[in-house]
Amino acid sequence: MRNFEVAFIFNDIADILEIKGENFFKIRAYRKAAHIIENLPFEIEELARKSQLQEIEGIGKALEEKIREIINTGTCRYYEELRKDFPRGLVEMLKIPGLGAKKIKVIYDNLGISSIEELEKAARAHKLRALPGMGVKTEQSILKGIQTLKGQGDRVLLAIALPVANRIVDILSSIKEITNIGIAGSLRRKKDTVKDIDIVVAAKKPDALAKDLLKLPIISEVIAQGPTKISVMLNMGIQLDLRVVKPHEFYSAMQHFTGSKEHNAKLRSIALKNGYTLNEYGIFEKESGEVFCPKSEEELYSKFGMPYIIPELREDRGEIEAALLDNLPDVVKLEDIRGDLHVHSNFSDGISSIEAIAEKAKALGYEYIAITDHSKSLRIARGLDERRLREQLEIIKDLNAKSKGIRILTGIEVDILTDGSLDLGDDILKELDVVIASVHSGFKQDQKTLTSRIVKACYNPYVNIIAHPTGRILNGRAPYDVDMDSVLEAAAQTGTVLEINSSPDRLDLNDVYVKRAMEKGIKIAINTDAHSSEALTDIMYGIWVARRGWLTAENIINTFSLEKLLEFLKVMK
Repeated sequence: MRNFEVAFIFNDIADILEIKGENFFKIRAYRKAAHIIENLPFEIEELARKSQLQEIEGIGKALEEKIREIINTGTCRYYEELRKDFPRGLVEMLKIPGLGAKKIKVIYDNLGISSIEELEKAARAHKLRALPGMGVKTEQSILKGIQTLKGQGDRVLLAIALPVANRIVDILSSIKEITNIGIAGSLRRKKDTVKDIDIVVAAKKPDALAKDLLKLPIISEVIAQGPTKISVMLNMGIQLDLRVVKPHEFYSAMQHFTGSKEHNAKLRSIALKNGYTLNEYGIFEKESGEVFCPKSEEELYSKFGMPYIIPELREDRGEIEAALLDNLPDVVKLEDIRGDLHVHSNFSDGISSIEAIAEKAKALGYEYIAITDHSKSLRIARGLDERRLREQLEIIKDLNAKSKGIRILTGIEVDILTDGSLDLGDDILKELDVVIASVHSGFKQDQKTLTSRIVKACYNPYVNIIAHPTGRILNGRAPYDVDMDSVLEAAAQTGTVLEINSSPDRLDLNDVYVKRAMEKGIKIAINTDAHSSEALTDIMYGIWVARRGWLTAENIINTFSLEKLLEFLKVMK
């Protein structure tokens, strides 16, 4: 839990500093530190106890002191001073897709607006269009962004909610009255964002246990309390719904509360055809009323003549029909992944050296890792021109000659420019092992123009992969206006690979497009887009998207052996 508390505060500091117009490098330091800390595979408290905080990349003495202060007090003095005279609503406004810190500062400085509600009123009253650097289009874009945000509601990233839920399960598991416990809901189905955390708890005396649960120190507010359900707000700002059942009801409750609603409705109809009713308490014979309480979810599904359906597939997209035919996919697993094909080093905007990235990849059991830094037009990310790229190629060549057990592939994430051309020429792209093409500019172009840019990249003989194809940032930026049917068609015709970007705030392609791509025979790459060696572990988020999209290892190119992958990439060119 401490990792996420520290990361939350550091992200908040970065947001406040950005709106204030503070030094870019200071903002980036807090932002990077937050990302690294929330993705650490171990507890930051342990590192503090061992005086090893400065061993974390990007953590210097000043940040170390603040981390220790947060661990000891729950906050830090610098953060509290920043918040003192700073309207909280300004940070909330950053969630509006397309509205950045500079515009928020202009709006606040000129109109004193400090909440999303006030902003919407001002936009509808046409008060924004006259502000410096704005206009009618900007005003309309802000209104559209507010509507998009309202559609998302208060949804939380999977990467935020899951570790919190796991920590709660760890805490509750120590209560002796609890006989079983599990995460349920959309979080268990690994949806990219969730509205709340659902946890099912089994205990012999549910009523007595409910009172104990309310004593948890992580609870900041009790929303509702009943004999079998407790809804609370956690101090991290996430709602938790606890369902308390008797031990023999546990697996029926887990299946029921995992959902989805549509999957459960289909399963209940199957139960009725077989003479049963099904709910969170068990399986009941319609005529006699006799109850059958399964001892596992596998047993529950087998009662209706089907194998176990993993939570990620429970969306009523044909999984029940496939199960009845014993035709469920053997979906991809973490151990199937042999490498990562989209990683940034400190040559561009990453913070880890190529050598450190390779060592981490080797520790993960990978056969290969591709270094794909940004190309020259992305100046803010220190993009590589031809000279620096060739310099990097020589370094990788030397490292490959020395390293054992891991192959470093050469690559680039080349920008698809606003006119549809690529940022680097074919003469250098053809020298690389992996070429990823992506859009980083011109997001507001019309659909036809945006689509043609990506389609044109698919037809370039040296482009292997299209990265984060829809450009969305979860809870931050809506997908750009691209015709994905045309992109899928182009990828299918050219053999271009589409990426599942595992960065927790992207997860792009989403599961729906992934399944459609698979059905068209398009190969997928699950990549992290990591900007630090520690972020290579984000691959799991992309794997969950792939599983929700019915992908098997055969559909994914970075499950291939090194030899097979290089042959595949070579054939593409």
